[in-house]
Amino acid sequence: MGVDLAAVCVFCGSNRGASPQYEQAAADVGQMLAREGIRLVYGGASTGLMGVVAGAALATGGVVTGVMPRGLAAEEPPHDGISDLRLVGSMHERKALMAELSGAFLALPGGLGTLEEVFEAVSWTQLRLQDKPTGFLNVNGFFGPTMEQLDRMVADGFVRQEHRDGIYFDDEPARLLQRLAAFEPSHAHKWIDRDLSSS
Repeated sequence: MGVDLAAVCVFCGSNRGASPQYEQAAADVGQMLAREGIRLVYGGASTGLMGVVAGAALATGGVVTGVMPRGLAAEEPPHDGISDLRLVGSMHERKALMAELSGAFLALPGGLGTLEEVFEAVSWTQLRLQDKPTGFLNVNGFFGPTMEQLDRMVADGFVRQEHRDGIYFDDEPARLLQRLAAFEPSHAHKWIDRDLSSS
């Protein structure tokens, strides 16, 4: 069956990070999505890796949708190159709209907000509120500890293996995109220690 990748939501930092590899990876992802005819959905900012991924997609002829809370726009100026900027009332509305517009989620390196956004998307899929995959582009080993933490959650009985298996990590953008497109959702419930065989 696979996933409709007409649009992919990219979560990433509003800072550029300490390594030029992060900026290059953001540019590679923006260019790749544009070349594949996939709409980029992202947080709307002009700063950091967010600005890089959007700028690269636009420069390659891509279509970009930015979603930003009105209150944040003063501190984190929106990208002036995008024609489809959706201003919303809150961070909650931002995440809900980004999810609604996208068929999959892709995380680039970032900070606390990036982790919060991407793991909310992961948990919505685990709870069967959506059937959308999440992938982490493991630039410079950035998400290595995240992989280890997820594996520890499985080993210690907090996450099912089939849910962990649907969270992808790769250091090659095109391969990660292929894995997202091939995703098949798990129909298992999240509660390991409860008998919900009828669900």
